[in-house]
Amino acid sequence: MRISEAIIAGALLALGCQQAAWAQDASAGRIPVPPRPIPGIALPEPEVESLTVPLVPGRGAIAPAPSGPAAHTALPIAPFSSARDALKAWMRDSTAGDQVGAVRALEYAAAQGHLAAQFKLGRVFASGDGVPVNDLKAFEYFSKIADENADEMPGTSDGRIVAAAFVALGGYFLDGIKGTYVKPNPDRAFDMFHYAASYFGDPDGQYNLARLYLNGTSVARDPRQAARWMKLAAEKGHAPARAVFGDMLLRGGDGVPRHPIMGLMWLALAREGADATRETWIVERYDAAFASANANDRTAALALVERQHGRAERR
Repeated sequence: MRISEAIIAGALLALGCQQAAWAQDASAGRIPVPPRPIPGIALPEPEVESLTVPLVPGRGAIAPAPSGPAAHTALPIAPFSSARDALKAWMRDSTAGDQVGAVRALEYAAAQGHLAAQFKLGRVFASGDGVPVNDLKAFEYFSKIADENADEMPGTSDGRIVAAAFVALGGYFLDGIKGTYVKPNPDRAFDMFHYAASYFGDPDGQYNLARLYLNGTSVARDPRQAARWMKLAAEKGHAPARAVFGDMLLRGGDGVPRHPIMGLMWLALAREGADATRETWIVERYDAAFASANANDRTAALALVERQHGRAERR
């Protein structure tokens, strides 16, 4: 059955209406203020001749945490002429599977103030990429980045690194790190996410901030504000934000207008960008929403998806 042009036109009007009261820029009129410095940061300076590293049974030696363990053994370290030289060694050792040498090289570059090396080390210890997971060490590297680079220019490669560090810190403050001085602190988590979202315009920060508003964590529950931030992240291609925003439009209520066609469109876009292995919930929401939608709404939503693709190709 042919879908009336009025249905698609109405949906397009909703898509293009940036001044609707509920959908205006969530950060309009507010000047982002960097969060207070984060205490407890004491990253080590590398030794020129040798580096003391802990031994891990079956894993070889790894580089020390900012507040490393008591048991160590000294290993020689090849000097690097510069942070750039150390990063070349990191790439070489990573490719060769030498995680010990790779981490050692990263630590040298990080101590020289290389932002990407500091961030990479945070990610390495947060994920346990070839080394034991050490969330406190990761937290301290991310904290150093945030404390020293909060005014980095948004939209630059360094700005994106700093924004990601703020987002990572927000996650740590939400849950805390067991057995350390990093305790759960939802208010600090809000500060981290809000700064990443507002000053840097980071989609991960916007998504996480929206979730705080949606769940009423550290702030009064405000679905309208959640929808604003979720929309900003969705427009930047953030798959989880697209899925949640689409679901909000499908359901409506709490100050968010119900718009089934737009909701289906955002869910379809989320499904396209989702990692089918790690983000199965997006696939499930998409499947459930399209299975329960009527044929007209499905067709209109998919037509909007194609229009979105066309706009993206023309950019």
